Amino acid sequence: MIGISDLSLATGHHVLDLAQLAQANGTDPAKYRVGLGQDEMSVLAPDEDVVTLAASAALPLVQRHGTDRIRTLLVATESGVDQSKSVGVWVHRLLGLPSSVRTVELKQACYAGTAGLQAALGIVARDPRQQVLVVAADVARYDVDTAAEPTQGAGAVAMLVEADPALLAIDPVSGVHTADVDDFWRPNDHASAVVDGRLSVSAYLDALTGAWDDYRAQGGHGIEEFARFCYHQPFTRMATKAHRKLAQHTGAALDEALLEPTTRYNRRLGNSYTASLWAALASLLDDPTDLTGERIGLFSYGSGAVGELVTGVVRDGYRDHLRAEDNLRVLDERKPVDLATYRALHAAAGARGSEDHDVPVATSAPFRFAGVRNLARRYEGVAGA
Repeated sequence: MIGISDLSLATGHHVLDLAQLAQANGTDPAKYRVGLGQDEMSVLAPDEDVVTLAASAALPLVQRHGTDRIRTLLVATESGVDQSKSVGVWVHRLLGLPSSVRTVELKQACYAGTAGLQAALGIVARDPRQQVLVVAADVARYDVDTAAEPTQGAGAVAMLVEADPALLAIDPVSGVHTADVDDFWRPNDHASAVVDGRLSVSAYLDALTGAWDDYRAQGGHGIEEFARFCYHQPFTRMATKAHRKLAQHTGAALDEALLEPTTRYNRRLGNSYTASLWAALASLLDDPTDLTGERIGLFSYGSGAVGELVTGVVRDGYRDHLRAEDNLRVLDERKPVDLATYRALHAAAGARGSEDHDVPVATSAPFRFAGVRNLARRYEGVAGA
């Protein structure tokens, strides 16, 4: 039995209330709050990026479990900051991991966190003494004054994968669907992604039904054996669309009200790409409802496109290992920004190049981006964080 023993959430220093964006755009706030299912979005300080998010998410796991059994660090992101060097190598140093820990960055849009989990399961199956640290971290960035702007966000989720897991035992069977689709991508010379919103929704739903059919063909459980589902949430209403599609496809009566506990964190984070599904899982497990022994379906989607349905059973005593208070504090302690400040931060991040520069301290997170020297990015700990 292999699975997830610990989950930890991190996000940016700032938060924007989407009601401000709606007012500036002349949009009914309900279009964001109800239509998209989003209330807020995290905004990074100038000295934050995907490296600092990933390290901040992973730090509590290292502090709780130590590093003696960790042999692999896998960082999944589509917000990488270098074309060659892994985000994970910087994270490795910031966390003080031993040199005997292999480190790799994984990329396939929002799906890569699930690829990291699957790789971790295989590593632990080979040697059950080992633990694998998987971190999904991303910054969702779009151009201002576009339809995608209110679905921006930032976040990271770190997972500890090991034998005899404390939180969720992952079932051996999964369902996979891959198709070449140009629904969302970011060319190398673009700071923001290119999106075909309508196509992306349909590609997501096609991947869901395709992954379900493959799951059943591989001998997976029937729909009646699932108590809950978590879905990748580029915006939280997408989970509702997916649930309805799966109900229609399987002929099952699936209760949409059961999705609400999976959306609470993502409603406040905004889109966090690779971290989104795992933030939904953290949100569900942190809910007061006892899920002991229940089977959960986890659908991961990454544009381009890859989808996978992973399933798992909640372990006895899981509530003793949760971080519900810490996860809420991460969200509650963000510093609000007004629209003008958000726009200035957005413009500055898009203009930042690889020339040498220093970045003043702004974040209160444990780690920060300090600037560039000789074309190399520098990261450091934050005193007192």
